[in-house]
Amino acid sequence: MGFKVKFAKNNNGYCYLPGQEIKIPRSALLRKGYMTESDNILTCRFRTTLALCGFIFLYALLCLRVTYVCLGKGVNIDTAIANEQIADDEVIHFKNPVKRADILDRNGEIIATSLPTVNLYANTKKIRNASDVAEKLNLIFPEISYEDFLKKLQRRGAFIYLKRNLSPAQQMQVNNLGIPGLEFEDCEKRIYPHKNLFAHVLGNTNIDNVGISGIEKNMDERLTTSTKPLYLSLDLGIQNTIRDALVEGVKQFHAEGAAAILMEAKTGQVIALTSVPDFDPNENLKVEDRAMFNFATKGVYEAGSVFKVFNTALCLESGKVKITDRFDTSKPVYFGKAKVTDPHGSHKMLTPEDILVESSNIGSTLEILKVGKEFQRKFLQSIHMDKELTAFELPETARPLFLSKQRWSNHTMATISYGYGISTTPLHIISAFSAVINGGIYHEPSLVYKKEHEGQRVVSVKTSENMRTLLRAVVTRGTGRRANVDGYQVMGKTGTADKLENGHYNHKKSISTFVSGFPESDPQYTLIVVMDDPKASKETYGYTTAGWNAVPITRNIITAIAPQLNVKADFDIEKQKSIVNAAYKK
Repeated sequence: MGFKVKFAKNNNGYCYLPGQEIKIPRSALLRKGYMTESDNILTCRFRTTLALCGFIFLYALLCLRVTYVCLGKGVNIDTAIANEQIADDEVIHFKNPVKRADILDRNGEIIATSLPTVNLYANTKKIRNASDVAEKLNLIFPEISYEDFLKKLQRRGAFIYLKRNLSPAQQMQVNNLGIPGLEFEDCEKRIYPHKNLFAHVLGNTNIDNVGISGIEKNMDERLTTSTKPLYLSLDLGIQNTIRDALVEGVKQFHAEGAAAILMEAKTGQVIALTSVPDFDPNENLKVEDRAMFNFATKGVYEAGSVFKVFNTALCLESGKVKITDRFDTSKPVYFGKAKVTDPHGSHKMLTPEDILVESSNIGSTLEILKVGKEFQRKFLQSIHMDKELTAFELPETARPLFLSKQRWSNHTMATISYGYGISTTPLHIISAFSAVINGGIYHEPSLVYKKEHEGQRVVSVKTSENMRTLLRAVVTRGTGRRANVDGYQVMGKTGTADKLENGHYNHKKSISTFVSGFPESDPQYTLIVVMDDPKASKETYGYTTAGWNAVPITRNIITAIAPQLNVKADFDIEKQKSIVNAAYKK
């Protein structure tokens, strides 16, 4: 077998000798697919530049994407954990990562909110030394005993709660232990930043953040199915002012408790509602029954002479009693063996105005005898004195004790006219009182802020105007004199009733009430103040009647809140009335 050997030649045409450098033309290398060292470097540089350009392009795309998302146009906000948009009157709200909506006052101040937190639980199957873990956890959570932790850790289970609602610092301390089997569960905690201030209105939630009382209970579905904040009609500043006045009043008169409600006279919207004593809903503590009891909406009691407001209104509305009529109160009124007397024994001919000013039981009885019990009963039903106010947003409301038609005797008719025989709540009283003075329209009370308010007429405009005049006289020259605030034309009516205990009246204990409204010329607000068993003192000259406790508290409240409510003081009207009254007396 043969083969050819081809020897390369140099530029001179001779063959290369051994050890001589062989020079190959570049064109030949390119033709044959060979590269020099410099060509390899060029290729490397080209590929590096190409890769760098690719990275720059991808980085630019990432920057554009991030910018697009941050502007809110490239993300589905409904599925983002913290960015659900909700349009409300052209205002955009963003959903909190928590599940329960905030509660706000009418000015947008937060009065209840939820914060994200964690619960600590244990998978005891992964825990080797329960006693050691219990000891370490006890150092972090000294409020829980070592024995309690150990008992839980010795159970067999994959999910055993150890501590709820950890603070970030506590969560970090547990994390630093590095113990397998200690895990965290995301949750939320309800916070009430104003503590006791709205206790009886808001109520509270249980450890699972489910509403168990107050607004939290009644509106639980609304608060957990929508992230839109719930606006209440309450005003934080006004609520604080009224509660402070009540707390001071309870202390001053050594009362068992007190309650107050401020309402918009023409809408039924509640601006403030408080009952003391109260409680801090942030604390999971056992409190006394009295502190948990909301007297403003659940306290059923006989209101006494406050009911003379409704008796006078219904008598004037019937047309059978005129504002100029006069009644002889010099003699008691008898119903068989029972008789109606006046505690002060006026023994005068009294007009409807005088009957209110002097708070005459005889006069109220004589008025209603001209009208009759049928009209009386129907009128009291029209102002909801016979039913629970079910539309009100608190579950802690009570139904008045309203007698059946069969038990509505003439004597019952008389006692009801001056405040005995029917037991009701402060909420019922102020709602009815607002209707009497606001032009005659009854509005069901409400705590949730509303823009439209429907109502029903219960008295005529003329009757309402007359009642304002009569109730103003109670403050200028009657039992409500200590509530007179210059410039605000306060009107109202006092009531003091013996407490009913175990089916018998305790004449040593009483409940004092003063229901008021202002200003008389154009009623904007109504206020009720109730004192439970106030005590006599030197300052009250031994009296426990409303004129000596509930009335001065009302004056303090109106003096403070009228400027807050932007109610303009009108001193000109006061001056003109004083001149007219002086001329009339002459």
